[in-house]
Amino acid sequence: MRALLRSALFALSLASSAHAGNLVDLSVVDRDTGTTLRTYARDGRLYVAGAPGHRYAVRLDNRTGARVLVVLSVDGVNAVSGETASTNQSGYVLDAWESTEINGWRKNLDEVAQFNFTSLPDSYAAQTGRPLDVGVIGVAVFTERERRWIAEERIERRPPAATRPWAKDSESSRDDRAGAPLAGAAAKSRAAEPQAEGAIASSHPQRERLGTGHGDREWSQVGTTRFERASNQPAETLSIWYDSYRNLAARGIIPRRPLASREPNPFPNGFVADPPPRYRYR
Repeated sequence: MRALLRSALFALSLASSAHAGNLVDLSVVDRDTGTTLRTYARDGRLYVAGAPGHRYAVRLDNRTGARVLVVLSVDGVNAVSGETASTNQSGYVLDAWESTEINGWRKNLDEVAQFNFTSLPDSYAAQTGRPLDVGVIGVAVFTERERRWIAEERIERRPPAATRPWAKDSESSRDDRAGAPLAGAAAKSRAAEPQAEGAIASSHPQRERLGTGHGDREWSQVGTTRFERASNQPAETLSIWYDSYRNLAARGIIPRRPLASREPNPFPNGFVADPPPRYRYR
């Protein structure tokens, strides 16, 4: 049983624009504006428009009354270990009804390197030779095998889990790197991109795609805890694709805003005003 991270952040309110699942809600927060990014649906996928240079966070909301494990993939890379993402890897454990924001790549138990929207060549995935899956955020959610967990605790005569939430598993370094790619992230990101509509593409030419950079370090403390998965397969997977507003508009994912139209009004005002001086007859 490998060691897993357990978030120590306080609960946050649910976002109305989150990708709502049965177990976990997934949403993206622009940390420079404080807003939750609006999602746009296209061909069975959800998209958000990121602002180049802005920092962002991935918000996770546990909708259940039990602990869940969330394996987080950003651009096809595990946000905790830095490995090419697979569902059997380490992730974050959320308590019942807990909400938290993941602000960056996990560097150690006390720090992360900030997530920020940057050009594809400057993304962490591209810089480490893995550019194929840039542009998607995915989570694989696992439920806990509670009965077996309680039995093992009694046999080993350890204190209740609540009194030692940061206990580290002795087998934490034995991550099994085999397994299926993250559903909806690595597999779907290789699919062909939707074709832009002619009129939209001509008025909104696509620019370089966005990726997620390896930003400045910041304090973000977590601990480790034991978690036994109820199944080797995730109970739920969620994904959100992202790019710049301009690129999403060029692909027809964000509809163009129609120009405001106004019909002339034959009686817009009251009495006749004097014309400006330059129009007066001499």
